[in-house]
Amino acid sequence: MKVRVPGLPAATPLRRYSPDQPLVDRPVLTGSAPGARIDLRWIPLAVTSHSPLAGEGPGEGSGPWSAIIFDATGITDVAGLSELHAFIAPAFRNLRPCGRLIVLGTPPEDCTDPAAAAAQRALDGFIRSAGKEARSGSTANLIYVAAGAESGLESTLRFFLSGRSAYVCGQVVRVRPAKTPPTADWTRPLKDRVAVVTGAARGIGAAIAQTLARDGAQVVCVDVPAAGSALAEVANTIGGTAFQVDITAADAPDRLASYLEQRHGGADVFVHNAGITRDRSLVNLTAENWSSVLAVNLDAQLRINETLLARNVLHPNARVICISSTSGIAGNRGQTNYAASKAGIIGMVQAMGPAMARKDMTINAVAPGFIETAMTRAMPFATREIGRRINSLNQGGLPVDVAETVAWLGQLGTAGVNGQVIRVCGQSILGA
Repeated sequence: MKVRVPGLPAATPLRRYSPDQPLVDRPVLTGSAPGARIDLRWIPLAVTSHSPLAGEGPGEGSGPWSAIIFDATGITDVAGLSELHAFIAPAFRNLRPCGRLIVLGTPPEDCTDPAAAAAQRALDGFIRSAGKEARSGSTANLIYVAAGAESGLESTLRFFLSGRSAYVCGQVVRVRPAKTPPTADWTRPLKDRVAVVTGAARGIGAAIAQTLARDGAQVVCVDVPAAGSALAEVANTIGGTAFQVDITAADAPDRLASYLEQRHGGADVFVHNAGITRDRSLVNLTAENWSSVLAVNLDAQLRINETLLARNVLHPNARVICISSTSGIAGNRGQTNYAASKAGIIGMVQAMGPAMARKDMTINAVAPGFIETAMTRAMPFATREIGRRINSLNQGGLPVDVAETVAWLGQLGTAGVNGQVIRVCGQSILGA
């Protein structure tokens, strides 16, 4: 139980996902600009409004809305942005606690006309600012949907509508055309998929393993031999298997590949979660502390990915998810080694994205911000409270928030999201 700190505002308990809860439990207000491309009629409890409701502005006298979704894909000039403002501004005040504001747009880089590109890029600034104005645990996110990717939007829209995205705010995601296999059961979207999680013995890694298993995956839990007891406990609890290996060892990629081939016939989801910190100021950072962090956090991922692809261990429609950090985006005092490794992960993901797409696979990164773990609980009080408060949701996230984002990226339906970095930070002001 969290203890309220005198003089500091109490944070709103966030609406988090459970398999028995509906996607939305209140009406969803949907609207669109002229020329919009997205069909939102499948959303439960959707109320479509292209004009004022009951003689008032959209949302006034109505709601509270579980979500507000506006399709801005048809906006092609600055004047068209008035449609966005006119629809959302009146309804925003009636967004329920832990509600969702979602704007759909066209990737600005796909627009050949400067006015259209400007209007679509304007959605980025709009949604980030709206996220900072949202109250009571509500979030705001932007999904750019490329032409031809409309049919592959559902898993991403479900993620942002649901409690799975509780700690994801102010993010911009691109969905591009891809072969998107159908999802038979949205409560178990990873059914019959083999998932591997490194660093699974504790903390965020254990939460990822548990969440993937909940969603139907057969999970292989990987960690160092020294964590064998905790690793076995996690694997036994979720009905998975445990594999002990030091991922920095020269033979680790081949050992892991052979195990997956022999025991599971390969892998469908691979989560690079293992990581370490050796924090020191730059002038006090030893060569060993530099090289050990880069070896675990970055080089091991590069070597494992190379082996998995070379040996065809990853099945078609495989998903590789790499845990980065907001430190790799914004930097952090005393973490030149850690921030370098986490920024390197982003570079790897962006470079590998196109080649993975050609194999009908994806690779993405998840960048957590301040997450409540044993490590953050050991921080000095002032440092810990600052970390919790410098985001739009006014609180730290939980390991499950990272895990839910990983599980979404692991779904078959998320084929159109590739080579991207998703921050799980409550819209931290750092690196925004």
